[in-house]
Amino acid sequence: MTEPSARRLLLVHAHPDDESINNGATMARYAAEGARVTLVTCTLGEHGEVIPPELQHLSGAALGEYRLGELTAAMRELGVEDFRLLGGPGRYHDSGMMGLADNDDPACFWQADVDEAAAHLVRVILEVRPHVLVTYDENGGYGHPDHIQAHRVAMRAAELAADQGWRIPKIYWNRVPRTVGEQAFARLHEDLPGLPFTKEGVLDDVPGVVEDERITTAVDGTAYAAAKAAAMRAHATQITVAEPYFVLSNDLAQPLFTTEYYELVQGERVPGNQETDLFAGTGDLS
Repeated sequence: MTEPSARRLLLVHAHPDDESINNGATMARYAAEGARVTLVTCTLGEHGEVIPPELQHLSGAALGEYRLGELTAAMRELGVEDFRLLGGPGRYHDSGMMGLADNDDPACFWQADVDEAAAHLVRVILEVRPHVLVTYDENGGYGHPDHIQAHRVAMRAAELAADQGWRIPKIYWNRVPRTVGEQAFARLHEDLPGLPFTKEGVLDDVPGVVEDERITTAVDGTAYAAAKAAAMRAHATQITVAEPYFVLSNDLAQPLFTTEYYELVQGERVPGNQETDLFAGTGDLS
């Protein structure tokens, strides 16, 4: 590991496993380079669908506790020491998929007051003073209520923190460029034609897919591919990893991306070609 630097990265995710799928290579790379990487997870994913038969007895609080253990193991694989639950363990419950009765639970994250939830995150921001914030877009990447709420809370917290003395220099949303996604699926079809997916509509299950021109930043995490895969394997209730792909509970294979993509939505973009560093242009960090 290199000597510690002043660079500080904050990521806000909805459930354990989201961070490893979306940003595992990025997190491992910056942690290895000495940046302070902080993860805030908003729920314990108590309503996640459990894949391994031997663990399918887990549900509710028991599943949440188990998934916290998975998150701890995943962060160990990525070299990330600072990971927290928004408002503390159990403060916000998983809301389930959109349209289910779980969405109406007063304790679920979807029902949380945005400013109240954001206040918990503001405390983290003012403590850590991140130079970069990574979260989802306004649709949460694919429409899950907890992902949408994580976006709302993260963006609101950034506003409130700016009013209280720390304006985050750069804010990014997780993305996958459409062309990259299409090419990755085509390679999987060619190399492994028996995989459980169909060629039509395969990108529908990949969060954050946008047209290529919206991508501002590509972080090459190839050197940390093994760390990302190991972190994803740690989330065994939710993910089956068989590089170069992985499978969620829907039994549809997806490519495992080791270059991770972002759209800069707040802050100064470095002039010229696509950024390769989330901290590009942040200048003399303090």
